[in-house]
Parts: sequence; C-alpha cells; structure tokens
Amino acid sequence: MTATEPVGAAPAAESAIAADVPQPAPGATPPRTPLAARAAAELVGTAALVAIVVGSGIQATDLTDDVALQLLANSTATVFGLGVLIALLGPVSGAHFNPAVTLAEWWTARRGGAGVNARELAVYVPSQIVGAIAGAVLADAMFGEPLVKWSTHDRSAGNLLLGEVVATAGLILLIFGLARTDRLRFAPVAVASYIGAAYWFTSSTSFANPAVTIGRAFTDTFAGIAPGSVAGFIGMQLIGAVVGLALVAVIFMRGKTDAGTPAA
Repeated sequence: MTATEPVGAAPAAESAIAADVPQPAPGATPPRTPLAARAAAELVGTAALVAIVVGSGIQATDLTDDVALQLLANSTATVFGLGVLIALLGPVSGAHFNPAVTLAEWWTARRGGAGVNARELAVYVPSQIVGAIAGAVLADAMFGEPLVKWSTHDRSAGNLLLGEVVATAGLILLIFGLARTDRLRFAPVAVASYIGAAYWFTSSTSFANPAVTIGRAFTDTFAGIAPGSVAGFIGMQLIGAVVGLALVAVIFMRGKTDAGTPAA
C-alpha cells in the first residue's frame, strides 16, 4: 500500500476481487484439494466408519446378551463416529464414504448440478470399498477375532431388502435436500442422526451403503452380512438411491421466473 492510497482501499479491492472468483456450489467437492488427498480421505473415512460399526458390535456382544442393548450400543457409537468423520473429512472429499452417494453426485453433475466427474467417480468408489474391507479387518484385529472370516449372518429376506431401499432413499433425500437448500453445514449432525434413527426404524438396521455392505461380509460378528446376501443388499441400495434422487427432484423442484428460466 502506498502513502497516497486511502485507508481501507486494499481490503475493499481484495473483497471485490474475491467476489469475482467463482464459488463452489453447495455439495461440490472442494476445488483445490488434490484428487489423491480426496481418495485418501474417502479410504480412511470409510475404513474408520466400518471399524466403528464392526468394533462397537463386537464390544456390545462381549458386554451383554441383550440384543436391544447391543443394537443401542452399536447405533450410538455409529452416530457419534459418523458425525465426527463427516465434520473432519467433509472439507477434503465431501465425506461420501458411500458409493451410492458418489454415484448420485456423479449423476447430478451429468445433469448440470454439483458433484463428481467420471474420473473422480472411478477413484472414489474403489477407495471406499478398499477402506471398508480394511476397516472390518482392523476391527477384528483389535478384538482378537480372525482377521478375515466370512459372515454367516444371512440377510436375504424380502423385508430386509425393502428396508435397504427405504434407508438408502432417505439418506439420499436428506443429503441432496440439504444441498438444494444450502444447508450442508448441518450434514454432520443431520446425516449421523438419520443413520442412528434408521438403525431402529428399518428392518435391515440401515446399511444404506454398498461399500460398507461389502466390508461387513468380511467379519463373522454382530455387524456381519453373509456374502450371499451382499448382492441383494447392494441392488436394493442402488434402487433406493434412484428413489431418493426422484424424491429430491419432486420435493425440491426449482421454480421458474416469469421469463421461464430456473429461479436461483
């Protein structure tokens, strides 16, 4: 700043320049974060999430034979853990930890909305799956269980599959509804609270996540799912994601101005 510049001119100029810089749309992945860092965040976040789910399930069954208390302990740990992970890693990768969410973002991006592109999709999804498997193995290791033991917990009943459609549709509706209304700042609390509630109101205890479903097949503990049930769960989760996006389109339909263009 020179002696002839009025006090406050530089900050004002900087503000004007900042105002001209395009800002990311709600729900968009942070633009300056390297893809490698985002992939690492998705891998670590998904691994931590599955470790929380599986580990708390093992701990609960070690402490009590009451199935209701086991589910309460499992869901409570998941709520707190998921909220922390979203708050921590959301600014890096968007904290998807879920191929259904990543696929939904890719679809909205293809149609002109905010979201990941095809290259990011191809990196995010494998990172999430690898992270989920690693998280299950880590949880088993911490509690002295066999590192890899296929689950024998059959979850193929039709009512459980319906529960996965409902759980995933609700999750997608919540996330993209928050994005449409510019309230993603509430995602750590809102998403964690929804998953905690869905543990109890859905028959499937709300997996709502293809990567987590795959990871939980690697542990024969409270949170496990038999490999033969995995494909059915993932199929229903993808259907739920489609239903969720359809609900977002209907409920959060953008109005139009008198000129016929979409309203801001």
